Amino acid sequence: MQMKRDFTYIDDVVECVVKTLIHIPSGSSVPYKVYNIGNHSPVSLLDFIRVIERATGKTANKQMLPMLPGDVPMTYADVDNLMKDVDFRPSTPLDIGISKFVDWYQEYNLKEVCSA
Repeated sequence: MQMKRDFTYIDDVVECVVKTLIHIPSGSSVPYKVYNIGNHSPVSLLDFIRVIERATGKTANKQMLPMLPGDVPMTYADVDNLMKDVDFRPSTPLDIGISKFVDWYQEYNLKEVCSA
């Protein structure tokens, strides 16, 4: 069984949080609303690993295990309310987000190694 998960790049999450902070829900007696922030686009975990492998230039050492109790085959965020209320649409494709993250991570760790 192929498992799928929803991955959201941090810049998209921050954009969404800012939009929700400046938006007061209409037709409500409370000045807040709870939203599910995500990408609304599940990706197979094997595809996710392949994207990381390409971005890092390394091959993952995968150990395929059976699903554990409580695992679900697919999860993803329902962002319909975000799109309707604050016009939020995640815009960072998985490969771009992973590439940016890997670049940041490698630069951050290089700084840590150099300052040690």
